[in-house]
Amino acid sequence: MTALPTLFISHGAPTLAITDTAAHRFLQALGKQLPHPKAIVVASAHWETTEPRISAQVRNTTIHDFHGFPDALHRMQYPAPGDPALAAQIAGLLNAAGLGGTPDPARGLDHGAWVPLSLMYPAADIPTLQVSLQTAKGPAHHLALGRALAPLRNQGVLIVGSGSFTHDLGRFHGQPIDTPAPPDVVAFADWFDDALVQNRQDDLLHYRTRAPHAVDNHPTEEHLLPLFVAQGAADGAAAQRLHDSSEFGILRMDAYGFGVEDLQKAS
Repeated sequence: MTALPTLFISHGAPTLAITDTAAHRFLQALGKQLPHPKAIVVASAHWETTEPRISAQVRNTTIHDFHGFPDALHRMQYPAPGDPALAAQIAGLLNAAGLGGTPDPARGLDHGAWVPLSLMYPAADIPTLQVSLQTAKGPAHHLALGRALAPLRNQGVLIVGSGSFTHDLGRFHGQPIDTPAPPDVVAFADWFDDALVQNRQDDLLHYRTRAPHAVDNHPTEEHLLPLFVAQGAADGAAAQRLHDSSEFGILRMDAYGFGVEDLQKAS
């Protein structure tokens, strides 16, 4: 079996699930373009813990971890099956890497997971788990976390980092969704894209001091750290930008695949 690629996707606002945007259409198409995974593991920006935890429900509950959005979103359910046995395997991989890892049978799927997956795999029939972030530990920790997950790719498991390529909600003032991205957002995204494609790993790990406007676009890191999980799990595979767009000016919706070229060569 050819190892599956890994993905970083930007999930934007929860309304991504029901709003016809370029990113919405991209995710709908993406699920059809990839091999059907046996399971999905998501590192979402919306689950932060001190030490790694792995969701281990038998049937996932849908967490509506937002307020002030349309009732249609609060009614949405994504009851994908879980996989407690896979959660235990992941815990073993993380502990073997010295990172710690504990299955959590009470944790369901937050909107960082179910919103994009509702577009990619609307049938909700693929076993899905989440792995938590440890935001205070920074990019290198999450790169290592991803590397510990890398063996799962050979078992047909799709590893997804779900966050946002830029994410400063302090600059949202009710502007239209099609507001153009301001220059600092574009400059940060362009720098990060170049660093990813050129595999400038040291720059990426130190992006907060080397990328232009890094702290402006990520006042906190939780929405970019899932990218490092996806990169680490790819085990050195090249990055390829699969999509770029922006919403509300401040949210870059870029998505990357790692190892997509290897998949294309094998097909």
